[in-house]
Amino acid sequence: MTTIRFGTDGWRDIMADGFTVENVRIVAQAIASYTKEIGQQEQPILVGHDTRFLGRRFAEEVACVLTANDIRTYLVNEAAPTPAVAFGVKHFAASGAIMITASHNPPEYNGIKYIPEYAGPATPAITQRLEEWITQTCQEKAVRTISLAEAKTRKLLQVIVLRPHYEAHLRRMINMDVLQKSSLSVVVDAMHGAGMGYVSGFLSEAGVKNVGIREVPDAAFGGDLPEPNDKHLHLLKKEVVERQASLGLANDGDADRFGVVDRFGQYITPNEALVLLTYHLRKNRGLTGRIVRTVATTHLLDRMAKHYGLELVETPVGFKYVGEEMRKGDVLIGGEESGGASILGHIPEKDGVLINLLLAEMCAYENKGIDQILRDVYEQFGELFHTRLDMNLPEKDQWIQQIIAKPPALIGPYQVLETQRVDGVKLLLEEGHWVLIRPSGTEPLVRIYCEATNATALQKLQDAIREWFLEINV
Repeated sequence: MTTIRFGTDGWRDIMADGFTVENVRIVAQAIASYTKEIGQQEQPILVGHDTRFLGRRFAEEVACVLTANDIRTYLVNEAAPTPAVAFGVKHFAASGAIMITASHNPPEYNGIKYIPEYAGPATPAITQRLEEWITQTCQEKAVRTISLAEAKTRKLLQVIVLRPHYEAHLRRMINMDVLQKSSLSVVVDAMHGAGMGYVSGFLSEAGVKNVGIREVPDAAFGGDLPEPNDKHLHLLKKEVVERQASLGLANDGDADRFGVVDRFGQYITPNEALVLLTYHLRKNRGLTGRIVRTVATTHLLDRMAKHYGLELVETPVGFKYVGEEMRKGDVLIGGEESGGASILGHIPEKDGVLINLLLAEMCAYENKGIDQILRDVYEQFGELFHTRLDMNLPEKDQWIQQIIAKPPALIGPYQVLETQRVDGVKLLLEEGHWVLIRPSGTEPLVRIYCEATNATALQKLQDAIREWFLEINV
């Protein structure tokens, strides 16, 4: 049997290899056992899925196992975004949810996200306990399952409609009046994922001119990766420019991540989007609260927090850590450089649908293009330049331990002033530059994040790091 491990955001594997019906049943049984262990078996569990191949079938298999364990199960009636399913946990007072998704991974992958009762990503302690239950389930061959028909007969399975409840909540989060008065035109790219019709439907409801692309289910995602980053949004960029739209908005396969393109077809990075959203929430909404970012996310948020007199909290990489802070309350915005964010008043889970709508709302408030608003932010707070390098290094863990034991005194011409160990190794350099070194959890790679106060310095950092790795690999 394939080893089942929960990574940064759930378990993912290749279908018909590691991700099989048998293994899905084992994970479902482990979650059922964990639910009983913590005394929440009287509450229902939601089960959702995205648009991936056999998503519905895998969701039904999960339902068959949960109901065999006498746990009431609410099966979502259609493909749904992960944030909608997470919201459903709170709305239906469930003990948690199981989401069948591999998010932005390639089409041959599928996965399972477990969402506990607080409606955010499972903590490392919870996933560790689930893995222990998985091991025990395999050893004892203790999977229980019944048919869907029997589950319905025993009144343990109910098919629910989730979307209207989630959308009603979003209407409370978004200023529809501001959108209605705007002259925006938007292109929305669902990337064939579970977010189809959500952002475009909201904009249409608000009277905003928009067109949706890649809004039909396709388990192969059009032969592309359903990841809304600079590399995979070429179609959105083209449509925005050709249609002379105000901006382009995109979501990944399960719509928990966002992607943004300005009116010129230029990609707006998640770091930039987080800065824009913070600016909007303070300036136009008048909201306050802590700003939470991961260790790999832009320090421009630190400058803004200082200016606004707000607390800045840095977490390890992974939205589960951001979500933990949000659960404590009083978080204006929490986000990560990989394209996940949530805000005050929402669930402690990243939500690409909400973030896209907030970015449209921001443009409507300002009556400006997103590029113009970004210039306004830079004029007030200054601009920082960032990048990520993925360097091949089979002995990555050993090498990083050496860095921890003896950090470098210089990176390029810049002196290392401080070494931090929140997650990986973060080197704070003179002149406000920084470098973060983290091992990939799945590949023989070291991920190196760099941020500098000017483009020339960023290039010097990149050159120094590449030379560093050339020397290592000789």
